[in-house]
Formats: sequence, C-alpha cells, structure tokens
Amino acid sequence: MDVTGDTIDLLFKGFNTKFNDFHQQIGTSWDKVAMKLQSTGSEEVYGWLDDLPQIREWLGDRVIKQFRTADYVIKNRKFEQTIRVSREDIEDDKLGLYEGRLRMMAHSAAMHPDELVYELLNKGFEATGYDGQPFFDTDHIYYDENDVEQSVSNMQAGTGPGWFLLDTARPIKPMVFQERIPYTPQNLNSDSESHVFLRDEYLYGMRARVNAGFGLWQLAFGSKAVLTDANYAAARASMQARRYNGGRIMGLTPTLLVVPPALESEARALLVAERNAAGATNVWANSAELLVTPFLAA
Repeated sequence: MDVTGDTIDLLFKGFNTKFNDFHQQIGTSWDKVAMKLQSTGSEEVYGWLDDLPQIREWLGDRVIKQFRTADYVIKNRKFEQTIRVSREDIEDDKLGLYEGRLRMMAHSAAMHPDELVYELLNKGFEATGYDGQPFFDTDHIYYDENDVEQSVSNMQAGTGPGWFLLDTARPIKPMVFQERIPYTPQNLNSDSESHVFLRDEYLYGMRARVNAGFGLWQLAFGSKAVLTDANYAAARASMQARRYNGGRIMGLTPTLLVVPPALESEARALLVAERNAAGATNVWANSAELLVTPFLAA
C-alpha cells in the first residue's frame, strides 16, 4: 500500500469507526449502581446531595427549610491508552494485525467506568461521602421531626469480602460516574511529526477525563459480615427504616445485591435457589437482583 497523507487519514478514520463500534458492543453494569453526571470543569461540587425535596401537607404558609449542606467535591482524573502503528505494516498491508488491539482498546474503555465505580464502592468503608463520614459507617446523622440529631448505621462490621445492598430504583443512585470528556479516539498521523520521522511509526490512542464518586449513603448498605439469611434480612430492615431529615420514612426498597466472585455461591443460594440448605422454601428468592463483578475482588 502506498503511504500518502490521504491513505493515513482514511486509515485512522477507519480505526475510529471500529473503535466506536466495538465500544458500543461491550456490556457493562456501572449504570445499575451509578448515575452519570456531566462535568463542566476540573471538578464538581455536590452540595445538593443533602438537600432532598420532600412533600408535606400544606397548612398555612409554605415552610421553607434551611438545609444543612456539605460540599462534596469530585475531581476529574485523566486517562489514556495508546498503541503504535508501524509504517511498514501499512506499506505491507498488515492492518489486520491491529483489529485485535482495537477491540481490546474499546473493551478497556467501555469497562473503565465499571472499574472506577466498583473500586470506589469497595473502598466505601474508609472513603468519605458528602457528609464527611465514611460512605459505609455506623453513625451517619439525620435530624428527626423535632430537629434533634440522630445517628444511623448503613453497615455491618466483619472481616470477610464486602457485599452491598442498594436501592437503585430512584433518579438519584448510590454512586456517581462523572464525565468531563468521554472516551475519545486520538491519533498522531502526520509525517511531519518528530515521533513519526524518528521512529517510523504512528500513534493511535484514547483519552478521557472522568471519575467516580459517592451519591446518597441512604440508598446503600455495606457489609463485611458473612452473607447469611440473617445478615441479609438485617440489611434490608435497616434500609427500609431510613428516614429523611424531618423524620419521614424514605420508603426504600432494596433492589440490587452486589457481590465479588468470592461470594457468588452464597449470593445465588440466597437470591436464586428456590429452597435453602435445610430444604425449606427460600423466602428471600428473587427479593433483589444479583450482580457479581470481578472489580470487587480483593
């Protein structure tokens, strides 16, 4: 193949098309647990997370609440991946060698939000959320109907791998995937570039500016205790007892159980099997959807 400016331009346009096509074919799960929010700068401040609207009976004038807000900042991070494209491979019509690499690039880009979201979820017993407490903690604060401070837990202590029960049916989700610049193909394809001249190779890659963060701790329960019927039932009961500031029940319904591969067997016995180990009817079967992700592996 003759290597001309038009040839190189068409080649990399073809790479872009394949990258985008491959990217769209990859199945991901991050959007089951995280809401996608668009960023417009180097970071975003989420002070509104503690300012949840609530309905009340209208007696007399409207009541305008003074909410206690805390600034929660998610800073964007920059990511890239790059491959070399040999000029000799272009001249010798060996471009088929690059399809596998393009597929792997697209796969990595598509799965990267999963990696970020679940990695942070797994760190939720130490990493802090919008209220300045660890996302999974024993003493989150809310204020009752008399504006008295109360403490509430959204975790179980233990020494095992973490498992997570979430309410994902609401517009706001337990996690955030923040996107400033999406996963975008780039290339260095001009013969006038010093890299091309010195090394006789072109560069093709991807660039993104994204990050993951925490949403509402109220919608999540984290546990490192053994995944048993009793501990699962306690997690569900804890979530369903959650209240807004002001004392009203939030009406949560746990919808998703997220576990690492090490707990898949226990999770399937809990949510999928029709009968438990004793042969009795499994009362928790289908009580939540099961999501197993390798990105929670220790």
